[in-house]
Amino acid sequence: MQDALIAQAQAWLTEDPDPDTREELARLIDAEDHAELTARFSGTLQFGTAGLRGELGAGPMRMNRSVVIRAAAGLAAYLKKHGHTDGLVVIGYDARHKSHDFARDTAAVMTGAGLRAAVLDRPLPTPVLAFAIRHLGAVAGVEVTASHNPPRDNGYKVYLGDGSQIVPPADAEIAAEIEAVASLTTVPRPTEGWETLDDTVLDAYLARTDAVLSKDSPRTARTVYTAMHGVGKDVLLAAFARAGFPAPDLVTEQADPDPEFPTVAFPNPEEPGAMDLAFAKARETQPDLIIANDPDADRCAAAVKDGADWRMLRGDEVGALLAAHLVRRGATGTFAESIVSSSLLGRIAEKAGLPYEETLTGFKWIARVEGLRYGYEEALGYCVDPDGVRDKDGITAALLLTELASELKAQGRTLLDLLDDLAVEHGLHATDQLSVRVQDLSLIASAMRRLRDQPPTELAGLSVTTAEDLTRGSDRLPPTDGLRYTLDGARVVVRPSGTEPKLKCYLEVVIPVATRTGLPEARAEATALLERIKQDLSRAAGI
Repeated sequence: MQDALIAQAQAWLTEDPDPDTREELARLIDAEDHAELTARFSGTLQFGTAGLRGELGAGPMRMNRSVVIRAAAGLAAYLKKHGHTDGLVVIGYDARHKSHDFARDTAAVMTGAGLRAAVLDRPLPTPVLAFAIRHLGAVAGVEVTASHNPPRDNGYKVYLGDGSQIVPPADAEIAAEIEAVASLTTVPRPTEGWETLDDTVLDAYLARTDAVLSKDSPRTARTVYTAMHGVGKDVLLAAFARAGFPAPDLVTEQADPDPEFPTVAFPNPEEPGAMDLAFAKARETQPDLIIANDPDADRCAAAVKDGADWRMLRGDEVGALLAAHLVRRGATGTFAESIVSSSLLGRIAEKAGLPYEETLTGFKWIARVEGLRYGYEEALGYCVDPDGVRDKDGITAALLLTELASELKAQGRTLLDLLDDLAVEHGLHATDQLSVRVQDLSLIASAMRRLRDQPPTELAGLSVTTAEDLTRGSDRLPPTDGLRYTLDGARVVVRPSGTEPKLKCYLEVVIPVATRTGLPEARAEATALLERIKQDLSRAAGI
């Protein structure tokens, strides 16, 4: 058994094109570190609707050049089978470790397969790549990024020619083609032949941001901005300057790309502590709004002054604010969100007489909604210009939110005032999340199995009126690994994360409010209910 493991590792080592991972793997083989080798060679990193994502390192269970070359070869074979024998594949990348190498390898594989490849010339936000696919008429796009994952991770996100991320059955077909790559020696990889794009695409993306804002809207809101050590700064500053907003005050410690993400435990604005430096900057400069992007700038977070200090707005709060702003501007088309996001969007759309759709989690689904005008997901993702970018876009979302803050400022009001208006009009929709990070993935499967075998009949004293196993699908939703409970005045969705080792539980309670004077009591009631639901759900799931 151990001899076979060593032989497998040595065979991988022979083909590995990266001196860094070759050295790493050679050390493990020499040390006969069977535990670590087993972890690296116990399977292969699975390609799914999120593409690939995992920890950097040697072996088929890690992100490395060998794995990426196989993935690129599988994608190229898939495209050619679907008739794209000489189509263009555009490739973007972030500033993480190995991102540029993975992008270059992808370009080489596409060129060697007879396709045309074009690579963005430097680390740029993911939305620029999503825009470039349709702008250039590409048949596919690849973004090398792990978004807001820990520093040691990287990933490989695939888009098809419509500019949105892959969904089934394309993911399974590409995975089968990857599996069919017997050896890297069968994958031609020329050293040249692809195009390196200049700033023309970025300029076109920035020009497209004009469509996000109203022509004569106020542009006075002052912001503090953090790029979270990612690639958003230069593009966001250019977009804000183009729009005529005041230049944001930068959180300088996090402004420039740094793959080590030295000031944060996790480079995700939602994580505790990630926004501390932005809050400190805001206390110093007293802006109207704090804006944050995640490292690849496809997500947008916001914080506001609430009483004496600053607080993060929940993704659902920003989602509702942007929806209300678009409705007031006379937007037409379908408003869409994922099943884990607040039901407030549906009420806003219904009141405005607009179509509304619910989708599975992820912008790969939201972006495909017919007639989409606006889509959002509670995890800080917003699509405010689907004709430009059919994916979440943290740059254009920041522009639209800052426009809204400017309009409210001109009226002597704030984003919190508008949230109060929405609560009185539609009911207080309060959301929270129970998120459990695990080392052992079997704990997630065990929790899901326990909830399926023994579904709760009551949470926080509220009766569960319906319990849906989402693996069965419906006439409106494809099957997915998830559970949804509808309660009397509340809703719970439980699902494994698609990108991290987490079990995620999304909670919402709705409290009717007659007047603004009733809001403090309603918020206290909602907070208490959410906490009790969390406790009861945790017990029911055994987590």
